[in-house]
Amino acid sequence: MYKIRGNNERSINGPKWSLIFIGISIIAFLLQLIVGPKIWIYFAFFPEDAINPIWAFRWITSMFLHANFDHLFSNMIALFFFGTFLERLLGRYRFITIYLGAGIIGSIGYLITASISASNIPAIGASGAIYGLLGTLTVLAPFMSVYIWGILPVPMIVLAGIYVVVDITGFAQPDGIAHGAHIAGMLVGIAFGLYLKPFFGLQKRRATF
Repeated sequence: MYKIRGNNERSINGPKWSLIFIGISIIAFLLQLIVGPKIWIYFAFFPEDAINPIWAFRWITSMFLHANFDHLFSNMIALFFFGTFLERLLGRYRFITIYLGAGIIGSIGYLITASISASNIPAIGASGAIYGLLGTLTVLAPFMSVYIWGILPVPMIVLAGIYVVVDITGFAQPDGIAHGAHIAGMLVGIAFGLYLKPFFGLQKRRATF
């Protein structure tokens, strides 16, 4: 169990925007199934067009597109559990700032780490934003228990560390995953967490919650 300190201005109407983002992502995926991958041409993030103001909206739209059902499912499950918890804790405006901010900076991370040969390969997905939520929660509640596969309890800080190690090792062998976006999103989340911790940190009372 955790005690919340400095929890003024928290959302009292439930995790509205977490569910809205999930809904938008699901609708976008259904549109992909109808229209086909060509929708990526207009709404995915292309490094070569990153500074072109005509395509500025891609910084946002790209995080609501997903490559396949598994990609969508894993991100939406994480958004549902981590996002709803964080939105209740911090309030909707701070949650929106972290989610969209981490997603945008995640695209910058992909832009920096993508090789020149990959300049035409689009980046899609909410992973950078999700990693931002993980980074914030790791700072605010480092020992909060997260159950992997629903059975194995792991402290939040350990789970985040595992993800970081996997992404760092992923740079050594390209696998089609935007590891740079993940790392950048995590760093943004950690920065937000450090800023907010004096007001929204969780004081641990017992081992799990």
